[in-house]
Amino acid sequence: MPFSPEFTSSYLIAFAMGLFSSMHCIGMCGSIIGTLTLSLSPEIRNNKILLLPFVFNYNLGRVVSYTIAGSLAGIIGVLMVMPFDNVHGHRILQVVSALFMMCAGLYIAGWFPRFAYIEKIGRHFWKKIEPFGRKLIPVKTHIHAYLFGMVWGWLPCGLVYSALALAATTGDVVKSALLMLAFGLGTLPAVMGVGIMTSILTRLSRTQRFKQVIGLFMIALALLAAVPQLNPMAITTHSAIH
Repeated sequence: MPFSPEFTSSYLIAFAMGLFSSMHCIGMCGSIIGTLTLSLSPEIRNNKILLLPFVFNYNLGRVVSYTIAGSLAGIIGVLMVMPFDNVHGHRILQVVSALFMMCAGLYIAGWFPRFAYIEKIGRHFWKKIEPFGRKLIPVKTHIHAYLFGMVWGWLPCGLVYSALALAATTGDVVKSALLMLAFGLGTLPAVMGVGIMTSILTRLSRTQRFKQVIGLFMIALALLAAVPQLNPMAITTHSAIH
C-alpha cells in the first residue's frame, strides 16, 4: 500500500486531540477562566447570559493564537524538510510528531510526568508577553476578553506543543494553521463548559481512570500517526482502488 501523508494532517484527529486533552487541562484553563470571571463586575459574573460572551471571546482569542502558532509550526516544518527529499523529510517529521503525541498520552495517563519539562521551551517567550495579559485585568469589555485570550493562548503547554508537532508535518503553512484551528475548536466544549458545569467537569478531569483512558486514546493516535497504513480510512481507500 503506498504511503500517504494525508492522515497525519487530518483535522478530525487534531479536533479529537483538542477535545480529549482539554479535559485533562481543565485545572489549568479553569483557573485562567476563573481569573477572567473574577475580574468582571458582580452583575456580569452572576448572570450566565451576560457572562457567556466574555468566556466566548476569551476562547476565541485563545484559538486564534493557536492558529497563528500553527502557521509558524508549518513554516518550521517546511524549513526542516528542505535538506531532505519531500517524502523522507515528511516521514522524519511524522515520526517525531508521533513520539510527541505518545509522550503526551503517557503524561496525561500519569505514567510520564517528566513530559511536563517540555513546557520550558516556551517559558522565555511567555515571560515576555504575560505582563500584557495582566494589564487587561480587570476585563471590562468583550475586546479585552478576546485580547486576554490571545495572550493566554501562548501559555506553555506540552499538549499544545504535541499538536504543533503534528501541525508541522502537513508540509503546508495554511494546512498547519487550519490543523491548529481544528485543535483549538476541539478544546472549546470542555473549556467553555467550565463556566457552566464547573464541579462536574473538574471532578471528572481529576479521576485517574478517566485520565488513563484519555492517555491511551492519545497513544492510539500516535501509533496511527507513526504507521498511517493502520488507518482504517487508508485501508478502505486502498481496497476500493483495487
